[in-house]
Amino acid sequence: MISFEAARALLLDSAIAFDREDMISLEESLGCIVNKNITSDIDMPPFNKSAMDGYACRMEDIDTPLSIIETIPAGYKPQKTIGPRQCAKIMTGGVVPHGADCVVMIEHTELKDSSVQVIKKRENRNICFRGEDIRAGDIVLQKGTRIGPAHIAVLASVGCDPVPVSRKPVFCVIATGNELVEPKSTPSDAQIRNSNSHQLRAQIKKAGGKAVYSGIASDSPEAIGAMMDTHLDDTDIFLLSGGVSMGTYDYVPAVLREKGFTLLFEQVAIKPGKPTVFGKKDNKYVFGMPGNPVSTYLIFELLVRPFFCKLMGGNHTPQVFNAESADTIKRKKADRREFIPVLIQKDGAVSKVSYHGSAHIHALTSANGYITFPIGVTEIKAGEVVAVTVLQ
Repeated sequence: MISFEAARALLLDSAIAFDREDMISLEESLGCIVNKNITSDIDMPPFNKSAMDGYACRMEDIDTPLSIIETIPAGYKPQKTIGPRQCAKIMTGGVVPHGADCVVMIEHTELKDSSVQVIKKRENRNICFRGEDIRAGDIVLQKGTRIGPAHIAVLASVGCDPVPVSRKPVFCVIATGNELVEPKSTPSDAQIRNSNSHQLRAQIKKAGGKAVYSGIASDSPEAIGAMMDTHLDDTDIFLLSGGVSMGTYDYVPAVLREKGFTLLFEQVAIKPGKPTVFGKKDNKYVFGMPGNPVSTYLIFELLVRPFFCKLMGGNHTPQVFNAESADTIKRKKADRREFIPVLIQKDGAVSKVSYHGSAHIHALTSANGYITFPIGVTEIKAGEVVAVTVLQ
């Protein structure tokens, strides 16, 4: 059994970034990793732009009545130059005409005898000047950036469509267990519905990967091996849930060795998720995950997600902050690092949720973060400051 830190370091060292670049439409690029630096093809703003609805004029003339010589809506190229005691009525986003060096807010003016009189003077120019945000040729997104909604806007503004991204890894999700049936089936007295595979597919999709669901393999080496063989050619990462512990029917580690995978670890000193397996074979990787759903969920977030982000040339950086624990939280054993689901409250403190262990998947629906018990610690006291990781 190895430490969590050692396990994470081993798998990240094993992640060889994909060398293939995909060109993907802007619409479909959310969650992808940018594969090269993205530069702007224009200045942003591309012209001196009005930040307000108002009147474009010369600052030196604001104490005198101003005659309106033009109206400038957004998207219109001004036809006239502003001279002494002149102004142009301009809308937010409009091109500031030559000669003007400020825009007076319409609320700070009034019309008198067809002239504009400034009644409230401010030093603000109310102009977004050309290139003040970005200059043509500037890098707007660095290689390795994971594309979120704000990055989509940046890519659109610089005309980057399609977008050069790293290839998304293809996952093959396999559940193991004679006791499993699919969600549409009614379990018998000795069966349960397969939740892990559908949870993992959702996590993969949300994190930016591609998921292929192979189905449920019965508890036999032949069934597990045959299911892997079916998808070996088109899979980057196998995710198997169940069959990895010390039971009579836990065949997954042996099957992986038989298929030629080198197992870098088979147990990690964490709770939940101790019987976690990671292996590789050439450019193929495999995670054998515990069958309990909270374990599966957290192992994906703690180990799988950072691993495949690195495959795509990026880094997974979960949101972590310090907060006070609203409750005293205790545990009996302290021999493993333990992850506890918590609720981040509106005041920033965290409180424990009803949590009965790694089979209690409903606990995660009440949680939006988790805290960590380090090895050797059995109690976190109310009021103690703890590091909180946001569940994404």
